[in-house]
Amino acid sequence: KSQKLVATYPQKGNIQDINHRVWVLQGQTLIAVPRKQHTVSVTVTFIACQHQETLEKDRGNPIYLGLKEPELCLFCTKVEEQPTLQLKEQKIMDLYKEPQPVKPFLFYHNQSGRNSTFESVVFPGWFIAVSSEGGFPVILTQELGRANIADFELTIQS
Repeated sequence: KSQKLVATYPQKGNIQDINHRVWVLQGQTLIAVPRKQHTVSVTVTFIACQHQETLEKDRGNPIYLGLKEPELCLFCTKVEEQPTLQLKEQKIMDLYKEPQPVKPFLFYHNQSGRNSTFESVVFPGWFIAVSSEGGFPVILTQELGRANIADFELTIQS
């Protein structure tokens, strides 16, 4: 059995979609905007869940996903029966140290070449995505295709 490398501290990185739009924070909302000279994109933090044996196999690497500044974590919840992506003031290391996986905060990370997808653990089949239009909030969707882009390039900072 191959062991996955499990870091004990969060890694940092930047995310952009295939149209080179980056994530910025407006209030408590992540928005995808075109990368411009003065655009300050958010630094994402992520760390693998240490209780992977309790989660579905072969769905991807379960990770917690957050923002460095301010310290927020992405989580999935239902708003009027609709799975929704939200931000919550939460230390990513507190999630990591929990004795059980905190599923609303977990995403299956899959990478194919330079493209990464992030699938909700608590809502299987729902992915973090951005509208192909741009300037819209980062969302959770199960409708992949032309209207929504769920392929991101995750650049890890050393």
